[in-house]
Amino acid sequence: MMDFDFELLLTVLVAVFGMGYALDVWLWKPKRVSALAQATASAGAELPKADQEKVMREPLFAEYSRSFFPVLALVLVLRSFFMEPYQIPSGSMLPTLTVGDFIVVNKFEYGIRLPVVGTKIFDINEPKIGDVMVFKYPKDTAVKFIKRVVAVPGDTIELRNKIIYVNGQKMPQVYVGDESPTTQIYKEQIGEVEHLILRNKNPGKNGSITVPEGQYFMMGDNRDGSNDSRYWGFVPEQNITGKAVAVWLHWDHFFSLPNFSTVGGID
Repeated sequence: MMDFDFELLLTVLVAVFGMGYALDVWLWKPKRVSALAQATASAGAELPKADQEKVMREPLFAEYSRSFFPVLALVLVLRSFFMEPYQIPSGSMLPTLTVGDFIVVNKFEYGIRLPVVGTKIFDINEPKIGDVMVFKYPKDTAVKFIKRVVAVPGDTIELRNKIIYVNGQKMPQVYVGDESPTTQIYKEQIGEVEHLILRNKNPGKNGSITVPEGQYFMMGDNRDGSNDSRYWGFVPEQNITGKAVAVWLHWDHFFSLPNFSTVGGID
């Protein structure tokens, strides 16, 4: 879970510094130029450089706005419409993603959305089964989750002895080995994506459900250690953040050294 809304903070800062930048360009700077012209006319000659600088000195807010607004606006555009970093906080996507992985989320893949509110303004692609997706948790949209798409709108998903069936088609699983005395590793194929999952040796719950329009059914790769759609339901389309595409850094905690042991694409 990722509950700090950096995008909201960034949007507020861009709005505040953007207002300061605009006020300086349209109001404060013209007043300074006019004051300098009047002072020069009153003196009957060009003012000394120090006096000119004093008259033309920017208010502190205008100075900060001119410095920060372009940089923050660029970061907001990049994060909102193209790429955004996230850190994996839990083991729900093991063994695909580990705690401490920093991933890149492609926000352009599923269409262009407005910052903060998430309203889609331009369609590109729709999520496909097998995609690893970041989204706002339906029970608390201030929190973001990362799971795998296992069923899309209109699909009927069935769980039978921990095997996924989509529209009656079995998603194959092949035993790979034991992760621990109680946990096994399987290679699973969902749609066109082949990836590893973890399963414990206990029997799983069985059931079937059809995914409504505009909704998605999500599951973690750590099948018995994931809080996902099996427990809280579907993910609405408007909650989508983007597609997880790559790991670029691994950092366990603040006092450890970052490393690149898990760098690579996400299957």
